[in-house]
Amino acid sequence: MAERRRPRFARIGLIAAVAAVVAVIIWLFLYKPAVAVDFGQVDRGGVEVTVGDDGIARTREFYEVAAPVAGRLLRIDPEVGDPVVANETVLARLAPVDPGFLDERSRSISEARLAQSQAQLALEQAEVRRVESNLQLARREYERVAALSERGFVSRAALDRARTARDEATAAAAAARAAVAAARDGVAAARAQLAAPLAREQGGVIAVRSPVSGTVLQLFRESEAVVPAGASLVAVGDPRGDLEIVVDLLSTDAVRVRPGARAYIEEWGGDHALLGRVRRVEPFGFLKISALGVEEQRVNVRIDLVGNRADWERLGHGYRIEARIVVDKADDVLRVPASALFREGRDWAVFVNERGRARLRRIEVGLMNDRFAEVRKGLREGDRVALFPSETIADGTRLKARDAG
Repeated sequence: MAERRRPRFARIGLIAAVAAVVAVIIWLFLYKPAVAVDFGQVDRGGVEVTVGDDGIARTREFYEVAAPVAGRLLRIDPEVGDPVVANETVLARLAPVDPGFLDERSRSISEARLAQSQAQLALEQAEVRRVESNLQLARREYERVAALSERGFVSRAALDRARTARDEATAAAAAARAAVAAARDGVAAARAQLAAPLAREQGGVIAVRSPVSGTVLQLFRESEAVVPAGASLVAVGDPRGDLEIVVDLLSTDAVRVRPGARAYIEEWGGDHALLGRVRRVEPFGFLKISALGVEEQRVNVRIDLVGNRADWERLGHGYRIEARIVVDKADDVLRVPASALFREGRDWAVFVNERGRARLRRIEVGLMNDRFAEVRKGLREGDRVALFPSETIADGTRLKARDAG
């Protein structure tokens, strides 16, 4: 009897073992381990919406000193960084330009003109001698007629004719002397055209002085050269006490910026962001080609730095910066890390950690930046949300903190 029961118990044990193995296999296939994620927390605070781009720091009153007249620029002595005083510091000196070289044709023409001028001068000098002789004769004739007129031997008409002849001879002599002076000037002009370079002494050097007190910012020219009127020579300004930030924004962003808005100046080389206030949004846009070759309409926004001037004393003219300008903000609102958001249809959603499992929560958001989003509906303060949710997370997925191992 006992022998008959043993096979039955053996079969039952075998079935139980097989069932256990199958159960383990099914559990291994169906079991999903907890997904390791980073968690963020819903809290209260401020949310600022900003727009920004690269920009430069520059001197607000930037003076580009130009040559007032054409001339030979002498070597500029001031160097970049040297201090200047308004109306005292000499920035540059301009001397008259040396005459140019003459080619064979020009020299022949100039020599011919000089000979012509010299001949004209000789002619005019001979004319002076002739009219002066006539003048002497007219004066003696007048004296004789005047003496006879006093005795009554000649008529009044004869006296008048003698006086007129004398006056005409005087005027002719003056005209001849003027013609001689003009002829001498013509000779001098013809000789000047034949003057060789550096053949005459230069004079009349013009000193160009700084219009403002500050610092030499840039030298457009340094060595001696011949420059036209209006050529840029030196740039001066005061970057220490008169610095501003200029950022060119897309026109679609610039329309959101208002004068007086707060700005953050970053990536300027310091260990902290500088504060600024928007002074002006320029009304005129300009076309700019981006690094990718895309045409963009840009607008300059000018920002004044605020706070302690010592914080940005090493910031200079033309230095690169990055600026963020506040266009909207909300204080003391419920907010969630922006990295926890994802799209669920047309709605924003997050995964909330409830007792170790992910629960899909659709929410309504307001203001949003790259760090936080304002929560208007769907979350409570203190809720823990999964950051950077991947496709491995769904509603009901077990979660664990990544740093928990």
